[in-house]
Amino acid sequence: MAVETDQLLRSFAGLEDTQINLAEAALALAAREMPGASPDSYLAHLEELATAVGIESRDGGDSLAARCNALSRVLHENFGYAGDRQSYDDLQNANLMQVIDRRKGLPIALGILHIHCGRSLGWDICGLNFPGHFLIRLDDGPRRMILDPFAGGTEVDVAGLRALLKSTHGPDAELSPAHYAPASNRDILIRLQNNRKVRLIKAEQFAEALVAVEDMLLFAPGEDSLWHEAGLINSHIGNLRAALIAFGHCRDLATDPADRARVDQLIKEISSRLN
Repeated sequence: MAVETDQLLRSFAGLEDTQINLAEAALALAAREMPGASPDSYLAHLEELATAVGIESRDGGDSLAARCNALSRVLHENFGYAGDRQSYDDLQNANLMQVIDRRKGLPIALGILHIHCGRSLGWDICGLNFPGHFLIRLDDGPRRMILDPFAGGTEVDVAGLRALLKSTHGPDAELSPAHYAPASNRDILIRLQNNRKVRLIKAEQFAEALVAVEDMLLFAPGEDSLWHEAGLINSHIGNLRAALIAFGHCRDLATDPADRARVDQLIKEISSRLN
């Protein structure tokens, strides 16, 4: 299974972002943490969810409001999905297979389920680059609704967005157009996996955190920030030659001269430790 998911995730690296099947990629990442797990039953469950949402939305008239209500009713009421408020930092909450098994997870994992259902039905739905709390947006021409998958798929108005932002970024934080910008599929997958990486680093499980970064590099090898993280973690755990290789990739990909200079300094410092 590890070899198969390796190949699948690497295949996404060569695709245009819109060609990436978000839920399939998230399941591939999940499978890497669950040796022996087959994605077949999970893929079947995703199809079951999408079919149920389609039926529910048609029964409600297939308006934008009906689509939002269908997502909420099917995922949260009928299938029992919910945000895990009691054990928010549990690593299982960022693993889509375990989220499906447990019917609870982080906002981004639940959001991927919403996005998958909507896209399977041809809806214009996306994740947002909203900081600190993953949100989704459903569009229908000039009309749009922003939903919180962690809170039952309920709509979030401007006041709610402002409150969410201030709760994570402090009382002086204000909304900007960037907070409404769609997140790419790769960005969503990186954000999902970052939840795992951050928790592993916090627990000082650095080798496991490195694996999380390396998994991201399988489908996003052009992200200089990921090579930078791989370099830092490798350096921290004493893999100096691996750190030099990672920082070399980072430098090659960096476009800001100041960033390249900082990486050069890191390369110089690590090289001195090898001599």
